[in-house]
Formats: sequence, structure tokens, C-alpha cells
Amino acid sequence: MEIYKSPERKYIPESIEFNWDVIGGFFNELANRELKSSEELYQWLRDRSELSAVLEEEFAWRYIRMNIDTTNEEYQKAFGYFVKEINPKIAPFEDKLNKKLNENPFKSELNEKGMDILLKGVKTQIELFREKNIPLFTELEEESQKYGSITGQISIHYKEKEYTLQQASKFLNSTDRAERKEVYDLIVEARLAIAEKLNSLYDKLLSLRQEVASNADFANYRDYKFKAMGRFDYSVEDCMEFHSSIRDSFSPLAGKMDELRKQKLNIDPLKPYDMGVDMDQKEPLQPFDNGQQLLDKSIECFQKLDPFFADCLREMEKRKHLDLESKKGKAPGGFNYPLYESGLPFIYMNAVGTFRDLTTMVHEGGHAVHSVLSNHLPLVDYKSLPSEIAELASMSMELISMDQWDVFFPNEEDLKRAKRDQLFDIVTTLPWVATIDKFQHWVYTHKEHSTEERYQAWLEISGEFSSNMVDWTEYPEMKRNQWQKQLHLFEVPFYYIEYGFAQLGAIAIWRNYRKDPKKTIEQYKAALSLGYTASIGEVYETAGIKFDFSKEYINELADYLWNEIEKVI
Repeated sequence: MEIYKSPERKYIPESIEFNWDVIGGFFNELANRELKSSEELYQWLRDRSELSAVLEEEFAWRYIRMNIDTTNEEYQKAFGYFVKEINPKIAPFEDKLNKKLNENPFKSELNEKGMDILLKGVKTQIELFREKNIPLFTELEEESQKYGSITGQISIHYKEKEYTLQQASKFLNSTDRAERKEVYDLIVEARLAIAEKLNSLYDKLLSLRQEVASNADFANYRDYKFKAMGRFDYSVEDCMEFHSSIRDSFSPLAGKMDELRKQKLNIDPLKPYDMGVDMDQKEPLQPFDNGQQLLDKSIECFQKLDPFFADCLREMEKRKHLDLESKKGKAPGGFNYPLYESGLPFIYMNAVGTFRDLTTMVHEGGHAVHSVLSNHLPLVDYKSLPSEIAELASMSMELISMDQWDVFFPNEEDLKRAKRDQLFDIVTTLPWVATIDKFQHWVYTHKEHSTEERYQAWLEISGEFSSNMVDWTEYPEMKRNQWQKQLHLFEVPFYYIEYGFAQLGAIAIWRNYRKDPKKTIEQYKAALSLGYTASIGEVYETAGIKFDFSKEYINELADYLWNEIEKVI
């Protein structure tokens, strides 16, 4: 299979200016074109898809550059121009084009795989479209980006040096408890210094989002967002079942881990700054020294797993589609940004040499492989993946690549520790995902809540999913502000439970991989190649697993995971 192929444009000129006078002409042509057969309708879809790909890729590059250097005013302006001057003018045309497609008598003759999902999505967009929401979406886009600007500027000064929060987090792995506490106190001070600012930002985002929902005739933003996200395959009730199942199956495992940590560290009670150090009090794992070494070792790891996976990263390196190291002024977080026109995505992260950076790279590498595998699909809509499918690719890659991590950890004992920490992370991640998701359900169904009520809701919900073995007595303000660390709450509301669904799927894929590696890799690649031409359930089935939230199934996966953990502790 060819790794990378950038298609030639057939509708949009190879070089265009990104201003509305130019772009608007293409939308006008699409809106006014006569479509007298299914063939003409399908060509119209291809042309519309090409326009979308060109615009989305230009927007992507502006977003990427702005995040790499939040201090660059030109990058900020370029992104802001697209948000203010281009996107708002596209929205009414998208509605016109959706209606043109929905009302065309030849649409029933379009039998291509995935067309049913595309048409269902179009119908949903028509139902939700409101002209008066366009400026609100623009404002939301601008406001949500302030989270990165606010948090990206935070740093601490320790031992006469300045560290970003990502760089400072390395000290929380130190075996020197006094050092951990000293740095943690500095981090808490820095985070609490912006807590009020983030609360004000969140209040503004909530207000704008509730207004969007009200305009679209929804009682609350949660119900609006579920429909807007195209959650055709599960309901609010399914999410509640997920919360309950995780609480009953995985939260007790987190309690076992905390008890083990307390015993091995011989610390009672555990403090927040005790949760990152190795429980055997060994020095932190250091899988690489710099961004280039991280990339080189990742390519070697992927090569051993499947040569195609390695080729994806090699091509991204060749095209300079990676920015891996943390630096001041760079927005926090990590992502794989799909580039629909070129077909080769961009990996962005804030690596500082930790084990967490390794798992982030492998995770984003899974997304990258997914982007390349789905690049052959003819329409952007088929490549625009729901997160329940996208995160399955990335989280499964974390687990199925573990046996190849010897390239990062040639020492057998270090490799065992890395596997243990990866599995421990899953046990803590699933309750956290359930916490964040349940918190969002509360936030958006209690529209008039105060900041204090939000804090109390957070404490109650987070307590439901935690072991409550960590003593926060010295840090009550930090405990109730923990939710502010979650970027998704500010920038992409309700996009988080997908990590939980996908994590369960990844455990199931890993279980299959242990039994039959070759077959599982084939199923994995086949599932990712579908893009969004099949339902979530069908994609999971192609991968050889189930899309299931029941207590019975989740408990089965929890038992399997714990059995594997016992082999490495």
C-alpha cells in the first residue's frame, strides 16, 4: 500500500488566496449548479469535498502554527482572520448545500458504502442549523482558544531555572519527597494564580454554549451537543451505564493500586505529590533524551510491530509534519491533526523526556496510521472520524506496541516497569474519564449554577470515582480546581468519554493480540481503513471486538487487565 499520496486538485486551483472573494465563488458555484443525474450529484459531492479539504487543511496549519508559538502575533492574527472572516461566511452556504443534497431526487441512487451515514449527518446538520448561532460559534472558537493562551504562559522558577508546567512535572517523579513537595507547591501556586481567570472563561463559554442550544430549541447544551456530535450509536443513558460500570469495575482497582503504592512507599497518608514517583522508589524512566531520539525510537518500535506503521512516521518526518518538544510559549497538550487534502497528518506534543511522552507519541502515532489508512476514501466526510473510532486506533496502538518497547528500554527491569506503569495508567484513566464526563453532564444540565456549586459538584463526583486515599488537607483549593487541568472542558465539550469507550476497546484488541498477533494486526488495519463508512459498532466488530457498556463486559475486561498487572508488579 502506498504510504502517502497527495491528490491533484480537480476543482480548486493549486494556488488560491484565502479571502472570501475567492472562496465565496466556489460556494456560489456549488449552490447554483444544476444536478440532473446521480452521476452529476456524485461529482458535485466530490467537488464539495475537495473544497472542504482545501479549507480545512489551511485552517489546520494556522491552528498548528498558532499553538507552536502562542507569542507570535502574526500566527494569532492569521488564525483569527480565518475564524472571524472565513468560517462565519461558510456556515450559511454549508446549510444551503446540505439542503440541496437532502432535497435532490437522485440521492437515493447513491449507494456507495458510507453514504447512509453521510446523509444522516447532513440531515442532522440541517435540523440544527440556526443563522443566529453563526456569530456565537465564531465567538466560541475565539474564547475557547484563550485556554491555551492562559495555560501556555505558565511557568515556575525552581533552583534558579524556569520550567514550563510540562517540564516541571518531571520533578514529581523524583524519589526525593521533599523535592516533589517543593515543586508541587510551586505548581499549585501557579495554577491557583490563574484559577479565577479560568473560572471566568468557563462561565463565559457555558453561557455561549447554552445560548447556542436554546437557539436550536434544546433544553440544555448537553442534549444539543449529543445530536451535533452525531452520536447515532449510543445515548445519554448509555453514558450513565458506562459511568456506573467503571465505578463498579475499575475504581476498586484504582483503590488496590493506591493501597499498593502506600505500602511500597511506606507513606501514610499519600499526598498528591506522591502519585507520580515510582512506587519502588527507583529513578524515573527516561526512554529518550530529545525529540529526535523519541521519533527515531518510535519508528524502530513501529517497524518491529508492522513496517507500514513505521513508514507512516518516516514520511511525516520527511515532510516535517512533527513538532515534539516542549518549549516556552508553546500551548500545552498533544494531538494528531488530520490534513484531509494531503492525507498526511501532523503530530504535535510537548515532550520533555518522560515515560508519559513515550505513550503520547505512540498514541498520536496510532492516530497518524489511522489518517493514512483512511486517506484512500473519496470524500472528506468518510475521513472525518468520530472519536469513538479515532481513539480506538490510538489507544490500541499503546497496548499492542508494548512488547516492542525494548527499543526504549533495553534493560529488562525497566521494560517491566514501563509495562506496569502503562497498565496502571489505564486503571486510573478510566475512572478519570467517567469523572470528567459525569461532571460535564452535571454542568450543562444545571444551567444557573454558581462557581461554588460547580466546585461542590466536582468534589462530589470526583469522590465517587476515586479511592479517597490521597490526603488533600494541605491543598483544598487545588483539589476543587482539579477539573481546570482538563483542556477538553474548555475547548471541546463532551469530547472525552470517547477515550473511555476506546480504552475498553483497546484492552479487548490487546487481549486478542496476545492470542494471535498477526490476525489482530490485520483486523486492526481493516477496521481503520473503513474510516467513517461504517457505524461505530461495525468498526469495532471489524476489529474483532464489541462496543459494549454493560457491567458484565466491562468487569470481564477489568479482570483481564488486573491479571496482566499482577504479572508485572
